[in-house]
Amino acid sequence: MRAAQEHASAYVDVELLSAQFEEDLDVVPEGFKATRNLDRSVLDMEGFEKKIKLPILADILQRLHDESDAEYLIYTNVDIGLYPDFYRFVNRTIDQGHDAFIINRRRLPETYVSVDDLPAIYQDKGKKHPGFDCFVFHRNLFPKFHLEGICIGVPFIEITFSQNLFALAKNFKLFEDEFLTFHIGLEIIKGRAPREYFRYNQAQFWAAVNSPLREDMALKKLPYSHLLLPFRLIKWGLQPCFPIRLVLLLEMERLTGYFTGRKKADSSSDSSSTSSS
Repeated sequence: MRAAQEHASAYVDVELLSAQFEEDLDVVPEGFKATRNLDRSVLDMEGFEKKIKLPILADILQRLHDESDAEYLIYTNVDIGLYPDFYRFVNRTIDQGHDAFIINRRRLPETYVSVDDLPAIYQDKGKKHPGFDCFVFHRNLFPKFHLEGICIGVPFIEITFSQNLFALAKNFKLFEDEFLTFHIGLEIIKGRAPREYFRYNQAQFWAAVNSPLREDMALKKLPYSHLLLPFRLIKWGLQPCFPIRLVLLLEMERLTGYFTGRKKADSSSDSSSTSSS
């Protein structure tokens, strides 16, 4: 991130921030601004048999929003690295009028184990990855987010984040095959989190979906919605950030709206005909 920041310094002002618990202050990297310490974790949200102190996503983003006056904010999963041109690409995309976008990572082999490997990493294009882990959005969108108590480090964080951007952004874009971010490891799906945490985040996701955010959700706002039905269902099925239950609900709403609209149009046409005669 520091290397990408330096690479972009002549073109865009980039500020690097960290969110941390008090006990983690001594490991905040040089060049990062430590925001105010996190004061709660998922352990404060619900009782768990196995105690894992995981931060709440909304708390991290709140600190990012409050302690930076940047027009655009970026959140990446902790295991994501950046190719040098990342911030310049983000700046160009913002200039094109996008108020939110997601950039998919490249998967690199685990042979890279040190920062000294960065020159080789920058030359390695790796393999595509379907999941979402890098989110860029205009700061004005954040107050509208519905993230509930989603915690990081457990499935459903990317799904919840992405659905907020799909619903709220006016000009969203998904980048699936750029060489901008990387992850060390070729796996597509990591090992599951403890079942109790998985169930907790799953419940938080559906709470977010069924919040007022639901009023802003529509099939046409989802990536791949322009494809024919069989092809978009395949795309959504292969992408872990599109829960089948949710896309089928949106699909049914689209079909119901379409047929209802056509029926009304037909009725209106018949009525006009009768009046004319």
